Formats: sequence, structure tokens, C-alpha cells
Amino acid sequence: MTHQPHPEATSPATDYNPIRIRDAVRRLLDAEELPPIVQAGHPVLRQLAAPYDGQVDDVELAALIDRMRDVMHAAPGVGLAAPQLGVPLQLAVLEDQYPVDPESAAVRHREQMEFFAVINPQYRPLGTETASFYEGCLSVSGYQAVVTRHRNVELRYTNSAGEPVEEWFSGWQARIVQHETDHLHGVLYLDRAELRSLSSNEEHSARWAAPEIDEARRALGFLRG
Repeated sequence: MTHQPHPEATSPATDYNPIRIRDAVRRLLDAEELPPIVQAGHPVLRQLAAPYDGQVDDVELAALIDRMRDVMHAAPGVGLAAPQLGVPLQLAVLEDQYPVDPESAAVRHREQMEFFAVINPQYRPLGTETASFYEGCLSVSGYQAVVTRHRNVELRYTNSAGEPVEEWFSGWQARIVQHETDHLHGVLYLDRAELRSLSSNEEHSARWAAPEIDEARRALGFLRG
């Protein structure tokens, strides 16, 4: 079976100017409680976020990264992009420290990933190998669907110290990298998903939580090949 990528619409650029972005960040940092995660249907999730080029200073940027990490942990999740907090800025945080049973880890090539932040990231596939698994999104609460993604990618980004980084990721880590970078370009995982696989979290837990997707593929009728 040959993987055919889903066609993507071009996301419009955010209409936030640098002052508006700075103000949005400051409101978020001034709030006493953790902000809610923006849900699908909000325009900020469907826009090309602004590249970071100094809209906020280094202190505010560090505080924003800390706040995003807190929200990600509270959700809980393994990644969070700034647009998911209503800030259209090309910034995301990633971390995967959750325990996974050995069988699932082996099938999904899932290894723990230390916390890091990416600024203005871009990824490209390394080779043609793909992998198809269920994934979800904190901005599409309550659902999961199968997404075919590149198994290996190269990620280029700027780190929180302002240094350019080029790093390779594989397996589940590559999936997280692609998911979060997509957010910054107005792309949700549903744009790449096999929609016949779409399942509520309850149905996924009851029926399709096995490491492989073979039974779900047969029963729900997707990825025939």
C-alpha cells in the first residue's frame, strides 16, 4: 500500500500584529489560573502563526514557555503549541515522560523524550517510511483517529537560548514533532486522519487500545490495501 498524503488547504496568516501578540502573551502570564486550551473551531488554530522575531522579550518568552509546560502537564499531554493558548506565535513545547507498557512501546517505537521548546520549527521527512497509529489532540477534546505520518524526520528550529538546532527524530517522537509543528501552520491532525477511524475516547479505550491498528482497520474499514 502506498501512502497518499491528504491534500491541505493553505492556512491564512494570522492577523495579529507584534503588539497584539505581545499583549496576548502578557494577559496569559498575568492570569492567576492556567488558561484553557483553545478548541477546534477557533480561527487561531487554522492560521499560520507568526514567526517569533522578538515580539516579546527574553524574560517573557521564558515565562511563556514555563506556562505552556504547566498547561501541557495539567492537560495532560505530550506537546502544546502557542496557538492552542490563543497566541499565534511559532512556539511549541514537547515532552513525553509517561510510562508505556513494553509491548506498546515496541510496536509504536515510543521512547521517553525530555522537555524542550521549539521556535519557528520546520520538519522534513527522512526517507519514505511511514507509520499509522491512533493519535489525539488537546484541541479536539474527546476524540482520536488514525494518522499516517513519516516515521523519521529532521527538525530544524531555534531553541529557547536563541540557538539554531538541527535534530533527527524517529518513531513516536517524530509523530509528536510533526503534530506540534503542524499546529503552527494551521493544520490539525484531523486534516491528515483516516476519518473512518475517528473514535471517541471511550470507544477507543473499549475497542481499539491495542498497540496495533489492524482490528480497527478491519472493523471500521479504513486503510484498505
